Amino acid sequence: MVKLLKIYQLLFLRLIIILSVAGISIFIFQKGLMFTAVFGLFMIFLLTVEMYFYVKNAFLLYDRTIASILQNDFTSDFSKHKSYQNYSNLFKLYEKLKSKENDHVSKDIVYRSILNNIETGIIILQKEENEWNIFLMNDFFSKHFDVPKVSKWKYLKNHLSSLCEIIEQQDFKEIKTSLEIRVNMQDTQTFVLQTSRSEIFNQDYFIVLLDSIQNVIEKKEKEAWVNLMKVISHELLNSITPIRSLSQNLQELVQEETISSEDLDDVKSSVAAMLRRSDHLQQFVESYRKLAMLPSPKKQVIELSKWIDNSCQIMNPLFKKEQIEVINTITFDRRLHIDPQQMEQVLINLLTNCIHALTDTEKKQIVISAEVKEKRIFIMISDNGKGIEKEIESKIFLPFFTTRKEGAGIGLTLSKSIIEAHGGYLAHKNDDRKTTFVICLVDN
Repeated sequence: MVKLLKIYQLLFLRLIIILSVAGISIFIFQKGLMFTAVFGLFMIFLLTVEMYFYVKNAFLLYDRTIASILQNDFTSDFSKHKSYQNYSNLFKLYEKLKSKENDHVSKDIVYRSILNNIETGIIILQKEENEWNIFLMNDFFSKHFDVPKVSKWKYLKNHLSSLCEIIEQQDFKEIKTSLEIRVNMQDTQTFVLQTSRSEIFNQDYFIVLLDSIQNVIEKKEKEAWVNLMKVISHELLNSITPIRSLSQNLQELVQEETISSEDLDDVKSSVAAMLRRSDHLQQFVESYRKLAMLPSPKKQVIELSKWIDNSCQIMNPLFKKEQIEVINTITFDRRLHIDPQQMEQVLINLLTNCIHALTDTEKKQIVISAEVKEKRIFIMISDNGKGIEKEIESKIFLPFFTTRKEGAGIGLTLSKSIIEAHGGYLAHKNDDRKTTFVICLVDN
């Protein structure tokens, strides 16, 4: 504002000079000094021309700077301009916007680089008027589906019609489904399709994610193996490390010429400790063998009520001892094609988990319920105990993972394997301090 005021002052000064010279020229002309008057008029002309170019350059510089900002053209460097001090605020604004634009471009490059290195097909569409344009297509999508990086949705339809038809049928709404896509006349592959839609600064965007089922399975398998190896190595080291340490102590003792009574006591305690750890290690390996060598189910027809009653009857002494109320709300019966012994073991494992979960609960209660939906039967076992902590929810079916000192950590894993061998699945829900395990089986 100060610099702009200075420009106005300079313009006013030029006008004063021009008017003064004009007044002097008229006075001289009246005195009859013709040539001097003409010279004065020539000076007025030169001053007017100078003022015109001064004003033109001033506004031209403003116009050029504003045009650069509007066109996102920040290639100019005004810091070395001779009039920089006169337009410092304007140039500071330009430099600030230039810095923000550079930061935006840098972030855009980083984000695109990240998206291009993700092994998931990604397309981002942007709506312009009534048409969708491709805002971004990552490298994985382009290479995996052999699609050029086109800019229009209608061009993409020529290459991946099966994908585009599903999205158009859903009117570009959020989708989560699976679909089969054939690429370059190869075998059909199954993909998980997830889409989302959002509006940012009045711009409509539609995001499409395509992930290969095989990639998802491989990731899950890898995570499972890593977690399993962590647990196994932890258990093995817990036994091998003290055994090795005790063995070293025994080796030092037996190398002595004489063994005192104290040393003999040490030998006895060391051998006892080694035996305990060896027993634990043997139990651990036996548990692993049970998981790895689970026999195939010997299925036979059994009533649902009989399966539930037999399992509860086995657990009744523990229920009475712990003062637990068991409520069976199942009002219908079904004939199930299962292995009675294996499935009884499943219920016993789940009910045992409920008993431990109810340890610190005043009014202990277990509810058994069931429902039939879509040719499947769901058996729910709920307790009102302390619930499963969120930190360990993802680990409860992991082999040898347990929160109990005396637990082997194979109960839920074994139960899950048995149910999967029967063509079903085992899941759990944790809601408001109420834990529910769900057994899903095919309803024959």
